[in-house]
This record gives sequence, structure tokens and C-alpha cells, in this order.
Amino acid sequence: MTKNFNILLKIIKYSFKLRCPECGIGKLYEKGFRMYSHCQECGLKYEREQGYFIGVMYINYGATVLLIFPGYFFLSLFTIIPNMLNIGLWCLMSGVFPTFFYRYSKSLWLNIDYTIDH
Repeated sequence: MTKNFNILLKIIKYSFKLRCPECGIGKLYEKGFRMYSHCQECGLKYEREQGYFIGVMYINYGATVLLIFPGYFFLSLFTIIPNMLNIGLWCLMSGVFPTFFYRYSKSLWLNIDYTIDH
């Protein structure tokens, strides 16, 4: 159990620091959304084949849904914000959040896949 917990902590730590899943030192991104092809420290190739990062969409979508639905209902139940304003706020968030979270979801996908395969 402790081993699995440590592996999960490693995945989360490397993912949210945007670091290489192998060494934890190399950066995943040059700048913005441009990703390195391999780790500058250990040489791990990040993209294995065409379409490798398709799972990123599932992670990004899931994270967005886990934020938007509870957020909407929380504001609806515990505040006096008009419903149309609440809907507008969460519609805006559903467009902004996935863009912000994209790099992290890509990093999560890479770290999870690497951990499972190695």
C-alpha cells in the first residue's frame, strides 16, 4: 500500500512540476505549449508514436467536468447569484480552464503511462 501511495505521489509531483517521468529533472516544455521531443537530462523520448497524447483529452475533459459541475451547484445552492450569471460564469470557465490545464493534463498522461509501462 505504501509503495503504491509513493508512486502516486511521484506521478502527481512530476506532473504538476511539468518534469520528466524518468528523472524528474528535465523540463517537458520549452515555452508555452511547445513540448520538448525528449528529456534534456536523461534522453527519454516523450512522444512514442502518432496520436500518443490522445488520452490527454480525457484527462482534461474529466478535470473540467469535476470543476464545473460541483462549482455550478455549489454557487447555485449557497449564494444568491442569479442563475444566468452562474451559468455564464461556468460557461466561461469551461472554455478557459481546459486551456490553462492542458499542459498539466499532458504531463499527467505522460507520467501515468510511463509509470504503468515501466
